[in-house]
Amino acid sequence: MIRARRQGGFSLLEVLVAFAIMALALGALYQALGGSLRGVGAAGASTRAVLLAQSVLDLYDLVPPEGLAEDGVTVDGLAWELRSGPFPVALENPQWDLHEVVARVRWQDGGREREFALRTLLPVDIRAP
Repeated sequence: MIRARRQGGFSLLEVLVAFAIMALALGALYQALGGSLRGVGAAGASTRAVLLAQSVLDLYDLVPPEGLAEDGVTVDGLAWELRSGPFPVALENPQWDLHEVVARVRWQDGGREREFALRTLLPVDIRAP
């Protein structure tokens, strides 16, 4: 009787199962890495928007009596606007006239429009002619 000699190694089925498991693991890793990169990009755009809004607000210590109405676009596509309007004060004799100043920044992120706004109160410049 001739004995069948068993070969060492993996069967085709075992190799296919191993490749399927590896493909699923690599797919999950790829998705996680892609999500992280998108998150970093979104965080960078948000940070630039916050810094731009703060910089635009820092241009003024006082508001002219007619208010503020300015806008622009940066080279990297951040659209900003600065607007102000009178702020009602609940005091009978306020020491200053105040304006609410809003710095708003808009940008595109993955086909969606994002927006960030900073608000503050500034006194009206009574020395302005």
